[in-house]
Formats: sequence, C-alpha cells, structure tokens
Amino acid sequence: MAVVVVKQTGSPIRRRYDQRETLVGLGLNKLNRVRELEDTPAIRGMIAKVSHLVQVVEERA
Repeated sequence: MAVVVVKQTGSPIRRRYDQRETLVGLGLNKLNRVRELEDTPAIRGMIAKVSHLVQVVEERA
C-alpha cells in the first residue's frame, strides 16, 4: 500500500467552506500538523484542491 505524508502549511482562516472541510477530511486542522494517508485518487484530489495550504512531505511505496 502506498502512503503519502502531508503537512498543513497554510491557515484555513478566510478560505472557502469547502476548502476547510477538505482539510478536516484529510485530518488536518491546525498548522504544521502531519498525516500519513493512503495514496488513492480520492486523497490525491483532495490534496490538489487545497494544494496552496498543504505540502506533500514524502511518498512511500
């Protein structure tokens, strides 16, 4: 199973509601929080939607 490590680098303050909800869906809601997520198309789409607020730290196979 492939894993993506994602870190939140931007604040959801003054962002659209759907972007805030996407961060919560990824398990991120505070700055500098890091999560290991499955590398699926759905997760990749969520990361792309909030790419200005998160950073992909690492990709593991």
